[in-house]
Amino acid sequence: MLAMLRKVADGLVSLSALAGTLGLIFVTLVVLADVIGRAAGAPLRGAQDFYQMGMVIIVFGGMALCDRLGGHIAVDIFENHFPDAFNHWLDIIAALLGAAIFAGIAYTVYDSSKLSQMLKLATNIVSMPKWYFQWALSVMALITAFGMALRAVELALSGPSGRDRREIRE
Repeated sequence: MLAMLRKVADGLVSLSALAGTLGLIFVTLVVLADVIGRAAGAPLRGAQDFYQMGMVIIVFGGMALCDRLGGHIAVDIFENHFPDAFNHWLDIIAALLGAAIFAGIAYTVYDSSKLSQMLKLATNIVSMPKWYFQWALSVMALITAFGMALRAVELALSGPSGRDRREIRE
């Protein structure tokens, strides 16, 4: 069961990372077109809207992969002073706290998207509906929360081993 959940999570993480990658490529092309257009005296209309909405996809698209690879910033000042079992439980608590935070982000942004949809909120220049991007952010935040919760379960089942914590995640 856990192996199947890990396979599903890895697939969702890959999909989210792909969305972030495509967002990065798109924003890069927009920047290129805007710079060339400015040099030619005709900047790309709505480039700022594309940058802002693209950043939502770039940042949250890569968040789940960052967690999966152990790329989040961790300040382990006291780690060497605590026993392995205590550090192990701190890792579990951190993963659960991260999952709760990302689930909260997903819920809050989804709730906000309903208001954006009702009020027909859109970007300033090219009038792209904002709720599409809010939904995308919510889905990618949920994928990150799912990955973090699964990591907490995997850590809880593995038990403290004294190994480097990054090895536990791989």
